[in-house]
Amino acid sequence: MFAYNGRGRIAGFHQQVDYVKLGPSLLIAGSLVLAIRTARWSRDVECTASQPEWDAEVEHSVRIAYRVLTHLVKKFPSLFNQMEVPRYEPDDDESPP
Repeated sequence: MFAYNGRGRIAGFHQQVDYVKLGPSLLIAGSLVLAIRTARWSRDVECTASQPEWDAEVEHSVRIAYRVLTHLVKKFPSLFNQMEVPRYEPDDDESPP
């Protein structure tokens, strides 16, 4: 049984990483990297949002977390939430790639 929509007939489904749900994972991972990297800072240094050193450290921590998550998604996609994505049949006037 095929469902029809404006893009053609649905021929089936395939699994894909649900990228929308990776946002909270990136937030948590970036925060953990930031906490580990700034744990060695002295306690008398006050970190405010206006200090460029703090901004650079936050950006670098998020960059590290993003690279790790990207690597894990490429190598081990089954670790993350999956979603079903429809696969469409080509129309009669379309040629398959």
